[in-house]
Amino acid sequence: MGTLWYGGTIYTMVEEGEKVEAVLVEDGVIQAAGKEEVLRDEWKHKITEEIQLHNQVMYPGFVDSHLHLIGHGEKLLRLDLTNAKSGEEVLALLKQKASEVEKGEWIIGEGWDENQWDHPYILHRQQLDEVAPNHPLIIKRVCRHALIANSKALEISGLSKEIKDPIGGVIHRDEDGTPNGFLLDQAQELVTAYIPLATEAYLQKALTVAIDDCLQYGLTGGHSEDLNYYGGFLRTYETFKRVIDGTQKKFRAHLLVHHEVVDDMMKLDEKTKNESPFIELGAVKIFSDGSLGSQSALLSFPYHNDPSTNGVAIHSLDDLKGIVKKAREYGQTVAVHAIGDLAYEYVVDSIEEHPPKDGQRDRIIHAQILRKELIERTKALPVVLDIQPRFVVSDFPWVVERIGEENLPYCYAWKTLIEEGILCAGGSDAPIEPVNPLLGIEAAVTRRALSDGNMYSPQETLSVFEAVQLFTLGSAQAIYQEDKKGYIREGYVADFTVLEEDLFEINEKEISKVAVALTVVDGTVMYRKEN
Repeated sequence: MGTLWYGGTIYTMVEEGEKVEAVLVEDGVIQAAGKEEVLRDEWKHKITEEIQLHNQVMYPGFVDSHLHLIGHGEKLLRLDLTNAKSGEEVLALLKQKASEVEKGEWIIGEGWDENQWDHPYILHRQQLDEVAPNHPLIIKRVCRHALIANSKALEISGLSKEIKDPIGGVIHRDEDGTPNGFLLDQAQELVTAYIPLATEAYLQKALTVAIDDCLQYGLTGGHSEDLNYYGGFLRTYETFKRVIDGTQKKFRAHLLVHHEVVDDMMKLDEKTKNESPFIELGAVKIFSDGSLGSQSALLSFPYHNDPSTNGVAIHSLDDLKGIVKKAREYGQTVAVHAIGDLAYEYVVDSIEEHPPKDGQRDRIIHAQILRKELIERTKALPVVLDIQPRFVVSDFPWVVERIGEENLPYCYAWKTLIEEGILCAGGSDAPIEPVNPLLGIEAAVTRRALSDGNMYSPQETLSVFEAVQLFTLGSAQAIYQEDKKGYIREGYVADFTVLEEDLFEINEKEISKVAVALTVVDGTVMYRKEN
């Protein structure tokens, strides 16, 4: 039983501009790709279904190389503060939410970003107290490396002036030492640990809405990091298995495993690990620093707007090396979050000292602030850089105020990295950025900031082909599966993203406006645009 796909433009993505007229799929695998007439003749006894593309454009399935699926679903379900243009607007939204929920119920807001306000500042816990006096409340910054908690949340968690900063975290304080509610990185856990555990029904709902959202944007899969949260590894892993059932819901979830729960993963037997062809366990996830927005990304120099700090090291260099060594003892690769150049240097040091096995690749996630010598060292390593092109849109121009013009030449340097032969994959980091991969592709080829519309570091713009490759071949290379994913060719999985327009023919500024017609996973249409 085979399905013939034909009647549109089909890009193989093997070479720039390479097309085929038709694709024959059987049991979720591409059996042949080439001229329609030839396929019809050679496979006439196998073709039991035909799908006419109606002049639409097919690509290999787009895959987000770095996101947080349940977190993305939570953002869709919770109070979304992403579009608030001022602190006052945030407070108004919180006040409205407080009027709608029962007294004492936790309120959680997602996605505030003071850098998008006309007058950036950090809200104080007392301001949150005024709008929600009867509720414990936290609001998570867009980067998720910082939050602000009100007094009731701090009281429930016992966070007083006597509590010291945890390793890898910062508690901001008033002049008398009292926490002002603004918590960075590991300090967030001092409060979030007291939020009531999400129910299984809630987790399934959050994951379901997240995957449905991904499918409508043409994503056939995603590399997600969720397993250290929501009640622990096994509970969260079971949520994925319930939602992605392989029949009603197909989506390829490659799950990074936070280093704090890697022991739990290793207790699983091989049958449990390989139960679903759509869910696989991946590299050991490690955080080496925070974010630029919260000034917790670890730099080798002081922040220009606040010379008192150069960021936060989540782990000392020795501790980071120890975590990487443990991953190697388990035969695992690592995927390390590193935004600042010093954090990145720590990761390179660790991988050089404890390299992966032959045939494996590590990944360094974000890789935003780099130096020339770090790029040279990276070229010698078996790594993929997991980049988020949309960060250019969100981070400029304010990031220049953080790091200074003199440190910009090798920052967000996507073109340089690719030209130096370094493998790169493309992700969104949703819910930090929108999950739509077309926004990431457009950002990679235009590099225009959302706030002022200006182009930043134009020499680092990618071609459309290079940008699309980030979300096809690049995502496959990140998990060393480029032998079966990332192209439309014989033997590859039948995962396709079908768009209404040709990304290689339209104005680059119109890429994000293109509509998704079909999202196909394992040869099955999982999303179809309604006429």
